[in-house]
Amino acid sequence: MTTACRLLGWARRRAENVLSLMLVTMFAAFILQIVTRYVFNAPLSWTAELSTLAWVWGVLWGAALVLRDEEEIRFDILYGALPSLPRRICDAFTGLAVVGVFGWSLPAMVDYVTFMKVERSAYLGIRFDLLYSVWLIFAVAMIIRHAAIAWRAVAGRTR
Repeated sequence: MTTACRLLGWARRRAENVLSLMLVTMFAAFILQIVTRYVFNAPLSWTAELSTLAWVWGVLWGAALVLRDEEEIRFDILYGALPSLPRRICDAFTGLAVVGVFGWSLPAMVDYVTFMKVERSAYLGIRFDLLYSVWLIFAVAMIIRHAAIAWRAVAGRTR
């Protein structure tokens, strides 16, 4: 195993650790919200916001950095029936389409996220540019992932 593969494996495990921390945070805030609302009759508003933020970050972080291509759920009845060459053509076309759409929209995404530094979340007071930055992580990861898919399809190295 090469050093690059070991480094990527280590990075993937750390991304999984961060995702696990987000899920624990979401669960703890959810339980705290239930206990304070129904046991002590003193609801906390910030717990709902924290749960929502942890959920959104968890979904986008996980899709960007943890989920593997073979773990994605796809509707591929037609794709699965295709022979190897047309399947590679589909991989290259869809990979380049995703790279094109995300690449084309990335500057607007960056502008929007940086613009949102003037707003803060209602209860926790976190700047929205920090909250929305996970979208940029997701977009860049999708560009890299689908460029690799297209490259493997063109080079004939599909999995």
